[in-house]
Amino acid sequence: MNDSATLDESRIRSAGAEPHADAPRARAAERLAGGEFSTVGDVTVPDPIFSCRHVNVYYGEKHAIRDVSIDIARQEVLAMIGPSGCGKSTFLRCLNRMNDTIPSARVTGSILLDGRDIYDRKQDVVQLRARVGMVFQKPNPFPKSIYENVAYGPRIHGLAADRVELDEIVHTSLQRAGLWDEVKDRLSQPATSLSGGQQQRLCIARTIAVNPEVILMDEPCSALDPIATARIEDLIDELRATYAIVIVTHSMQQAARVSQRTAYFHLGSLVEVGPTERIFTNPRHRLTEAYITGRFG
Repeated sequence: MNDSATLDESRIRSAGAEPHADAPRARAAERLAGGEFSTVGDVTVPDPIFSCRHVNVYYGEKHAIRDVSIDIARQEVLAMIGPSGCGKSTFLRCLNRMNDTIPSARVTGSILLDGRDIYDRKQDVVQLRARVGMVFQKPNPFPKSIYENVAYGPRIHGLAADRVELDEIVHTSLQRAGLWDEVKDRLSQPATSLSGGQQQRLCIARTIAVNPEVILMDEPCSALDPIATARIEDLIDELRATYAIVIVTHSMQQAARVSQRTAYFHLGSLVEVGPTERIFTNPRHRLTEAYITGRFG
């Protein structure tokens, strides 16, 4: 934190007000709400897998995402952070058109996956979601066996010619998700018999079984204990060698541990984006600094 920011906080406290009542910061937030804002940092990357430009999301009359532009790199983890309700999960759901399931939702702007508009009318949404998998906040295994949870996607997408190939996909996916040794002797048992952390790794195995290019994770560790969280984080680090990963997290420590690039959202706008180390040690925008240092959010 720079000296002026420290001095500002000291003056606010001496006046008996909380730091989040800082008038300049409040005015900045108001400008963000009014859309008068440009993202701090470089939103572009070389050869992006996703290129998003001027993305807006509306839920009826509510303007949830405001003119967000950002690239998502291959073989990298992008962490999206910000206060509750800031729009990070809404933006994440734009990337595989999960917002299509909400009748009042409307998305404008451009979201290109490998140069092709994912909101094109010719886009097969089922195929899109095979390319861009998603892991949700709470583990959501199907009410099937452990084996059938992983085999489901490859089976419906025709990725296995026979049972031998399907067995190999299940084995490989569970192994990559760090779960094989724990479940190899009980593949026929219900997936719901697994612990919470195991269920989340099963959901990751289910996601990678269909050979996606991108994995979206919406607070994947929020319901897990510290040991299970550490395993998921280790897994994310391993998977980024193969996939682009975008993770929404409320844990700044987690974002610092697992990501190479971080994006800070506030009131539906992308405030700042940049290398994770810089964002957490030398944020350039006052709102980012205030959030990172715990003065609001």
